[in-house]
Amino acid sequence: MNPATNLAYSYPKSRFEPAVLVDLNSRAERERLSKAALTGFFKLAAAWQLRDDDARELLGGLSASSYYDWKKNPGRVLEVDRITRISYLLGIYKALHILYGDKLADEWVMLPNSNVIFGGRTPLACMLGGGLLAMQTVRKLLDARRGGL
Repeated sequence: MNPATNLAYSYPKSRFEPAVLVDLNSRAERERLSKAALTGFFKLAAAWQLRDDDARELLGGLSASSYYDWKKNPGRVLEVDRITRISYLLGIYKALHILYGDKLADEWVMLPNSNVIFGGRTPLACMLGGGLLAMQTVRKLLDARRGGL
């Protein structure tokens, strides 16, 4: 049998279209997303009652002066890394609010967790220690719990 013929049968048609991926390497896309991303991040930081040092570390080790400047004036263009970090964190926030009531959803990152991923630490400690990859892992865990994977 011809291998090219088999490819026609590999993927069934679906009424669902794949999501269009945002090109974060495009400055125009980052300009479009940055202010909303920062605004959302600062609301998330308040809801989770993050210490400023922890919030700065979640953003990738931002200096204190830059952090307070960004908080006052979120109208700037973020780098790909920072938009990605904020995207994971906002996804975690959303998943928590789908899974749990508002009070538990906002406390969850501060509670010790027995899941093997956390090893008894808090999800926040895990994300602070593991950076971007830990944020991705937490996001995937919560998406799987809510049936999103």
